[in-house]
Amino acid sequence: MDYKAEHQKWCISATFDEETRREARAVTDEAEMEDCFGRSLAFGTGGLRGLIGAGTNRMNVYTVGKATQGLADYINSVCGAGEKRVAIAYDSRRLSPEFAERAALVFCANGIEVFLFESLRPTPELSFAVRNLGCVAGVVVTASHNPPAYNGYKVYWRDGGQIVPPTDARIIARVNAVTSFAAVHRMEKHEAEEKGLLHVIGQKEDDEYIAAVRRTCLNLEVIREMAGDIKIVYTPLHGTGNIPVRRILRELGFTQVWVVPEQELPDGNFSTVEYPNPEDPKAFSLALRLARKKDADVVLATDPDADRLGVYAKDELTGEYMRFTGNMSGLLIADYRLSQLREKGRLPQPPSDGALVTTVVSSDMAKAVAAEYGVTCIEVPTGFKYIGEQIRLFEEAKAKNGGKTDGSKGAYEFLFGFEESFGCLAGTYARDKDAVAAVAALCEAAAYYKKQGMTLCGKVRQMYEKYGYYREGLESVMLEGADGAQTAKAVVGRLLQSPPKALGGEEVVAVRDYAAGERTDLSSGEKTPTGLPKSDMVYFECKDGGWCCVRPSGTEPKIKFYFGAKRESLEASDAALEEMRAELLRTAYEGTEEPD
Repeated sequence: MDYKAEHQKWCISATFDEETRREARAVTDEAEMEDCFGRSLAFGTGGLRGLIGAGTNRMNVYTVGKATQGLADYINSVCGAGEKRVAIAYDSRRLSPEFAERAALVFCANGIEVFLFESLRPTPELSFAVRNLGCVAGVVVTASHNPPAYNGYKVYWRDGGQIVPPTDARIIARVNAVTSFAAVHRMEKHEAEEKGLLHVIGQKEDDEYIAAVRRTCLNLEVIREMAGDIKIVYTPLHGTGNIPVRRILRELGFTQVWVVPEQELPDGNFSTVEYPNPEDPKAFSLALRLARKKDADVVLATDPDADRLGVYAKDELTGEYMRFTGNMSGLLIADYRLSQLREKGRLPQPPSDGALVTTVVSSDMAKAVAAEYGVTCIEVPTGFKYIGEQIRLFEEAKAKNGGKTDGSKGAYEFLFGFEESFGCLAGTYARDKDAVAAVAALCEAAAYYKKQGMTLCGKVRQMYEKYGYYREGLESVMLEGADGAQTAKAVVGRLLQSPPKALGGEEVVAVRDYAAGERTDLSSGEKTPTGLPKSDMVYFECKDGGWCCVRPSGTEPKIKFYFGAKRESLEASDAALEEMRAELLRTAYEGTEEPD
């Protein structure tokens, strides 16, 4: 693409509004001009994500419109008239309402009925609404936990889950076929409403979503008894979680809830945090200050679109607040729910028909927890969309089996799903991670264990003692610039060509090349299928259960290094992780300059 010619178009063409033309004219730096106008913002397997601004490689109403036109073309090619319905939600980011409305009016101009939320809503509510409203697809405008300069456009399909193969590739092909902004159809809002194509939704959908979340609770009587004794500090980090999280806690009966006032209201600039991500300890600074003042039991934070939950809990041994990893909070909720289902006689019979679903880069403690309760642990590729996909596959297998659950035929009952990146789901009302439901589940567990005289930190220690001292680590390396993706591929390729012989004092015994779909036993050379969809990822299995995994991020300009170890104590496991980290990074960047 001739970036100078494209830049000139954006500066003068009547295709673009005056504000956009003015913004384009303000781009004078050569490198920035090439970045903005030298290529198209890629529509990937999840949709769009990028910096906000003018240009073909930026998030703006024109690139959103173009992506929507491609999605509309796909919907019209595969759906009958009565099926053409789409739900749209958006978060608190800059220009999210404008992008959502532009998408809605493009769909309407293509004869597709749209259900647009009246104001910002959590991503999991969009997942719920797709199925609840009988839609063929859904769109949520969000960049999740990315910095304020970003926005995004995430696509869901009729099962309420994010698009997965082969649907994603088919949609991408249609989006890429739209080569001109002038080819994008659009209808005025009043015309869409008059023709009955645009419906604004809100309260009714909220009520039904919250009711569905409530139905996932297992011990309402314990909550009623103990809720007044649980002190909760919560921050929505200026995002969508404020109203639904407070509502679910209130309806469950929790009365001692304090919301961080500085972070309560929506703010697309996320002015009180560097990075609105509950995975980042710095995002908790204001919440922890309030927690110490209130002597809170738990401290909770949701990301801007309220699908991820970060957790701190007060440690009774030290009086300090302990940070929970995504693995730790997910496994705590999983163990609590499975124990209560067993206690109530509600685990599926035979036990192997129940499924705990997680990802290949999440904690191996999931396998030990599943074994304890006699359920099957199923691993899927990185990304919660693959956990949501399993629910659909279970339902399809169950339908083929006459409506009966039978794990041997793939007709499992979904019991819980979680991933290391702070996302989990209890129930099948939605098909994506849900921080609103995670708040409800975690606070329910806190109430239950408090009745037993135990804190959440005490329960975590008990789980380590019972299942083993599993620890996990993550190292993310930023890869800014046009050649970031090539750098990531080169790192993965280098590791495949020269895999480490040992990591953390453990011999590396096998390598999984997920791009090729093969697992290679390093002693015998035998190759076997990984059994998972192909993805750009390499995984090293170690002799005593340790593991490392490397993959480029699918949503951010970075490469991620994951580590897992199990030793005789937490200290020993942590030391092994640090050794693994140093060895893997050294191998990955051997002969090159390692990024900061």
